[in-house]
Amino acid sequence: MTSKLLIIPILLSGLLLNAQEVVSTQGDVYSNESGSIDFTIGETVIGTGTDETHEITQGFHQTHWNFVGLKDHAPNYEALIFPNPTEDVLNIKTSTFEQVTYTLYDAQGKLVLQDKLSAEQTPIQVHHLTPGSYLLTLHNETQRLKTFKLVKTH
Repeated sequence: MTSKLLIIPILLSGLLLNAQEVVSTQGDVYSNESGSIDFTIGETVIGTGTDETHEITQGFHQTHWNFVGLKDHAPNYEALIFPNPTEDVLNIKTSTFEQVTYTLYDAQGKLVLQDKLSAEQTPIQVHHLTPGSYLLTLHNETQRLKTFKLVKTH
């Protein structure tokens, strides 16, 4: 009987030792009389809930995303680059193409191609380029609009 009583606390302490722990370099804890919130910065949101008055996200937050190597210098300017990765032809699609120039740089920062966009969908021949990573920048006369990280295969 005594050995059974000893096993229960040992099992319970084992459960406590295996609890999840978040290790983060950024974050904080805020508390008031209504409750408290712990947060970290640098990872994705994994769930959102609302009661029509308040909204809460469960998970981690990151304020500036960089999807598929996109640097968004002008959030109101919309452009699509496809396919990425590419072999032969890279397409730039945007409804606002007038006075917009593209520049393509290799991984060492060397200018490889440069030209003006000619239509809503401008094809660029890249079959002659060496396989690797490239940066494509779209800009007009006054500002840089978007920067894309591209991959050239074969």
